[in-house]
Amino acid sequence: MNDTPGKTRKPPTTRPRTAARVAAVQALFQSEHATEAPEAVIEQFIRHRLGELPGTGGYEEGRVPDADVTLFARIVRTAALQQDSIDPRLANALPEDWPLARLDPVLRALLRAASAELGMADGPPARVVINEYLDVAYGFFSGDEPRMANGLLDRLGRELRPDEFAA
Repeated sequence: MNDTPGKTRKPPTTRPRTAARVAAVQALFQSEHATEAPEAVIEQFIRHRLGELPGTGGYEEGRVPDADVTLFARIVRTAALQQDSIDPRLANALPEDWPLARLDPVLRALLRAASAELGMADGPPARVVINEYLDVAYGFFSGDEPRMANGLLDRLGRELRPDEFAA
């Protein structure tokens, strides 16, 4: 479709890696909330929630269009396999009077996904990961949660990748 004769309209820019991160947060939330195995949730997402339905234009009915499926599955698997080391790290980053279980479950899923990705030696730079998950946090929350996520992810980034934060 052209808005102006002789000019081709460019399709909107997609962000498959960001979409993968959104889907990973949703999958980790679902896995914890419904006590479903992460592999089962990954399969459900790949079959039923990733990509667009014909005639839709985006995130309708819980779908995540244009997601990088490989990155999505890797984040969910890594977060699930390393949860025994991720959760104590998150708990240590929280104020002493704020246990991990007190966090909103979506925020907890977001922090687990981001921690998993920050722990990937071959992943993107820590600041990129932090900024991406802040974008995701603002998509889910309108209160203080994104600020809290920013502080926690900055602390975790410095802990997991100190060389990237050296002056």
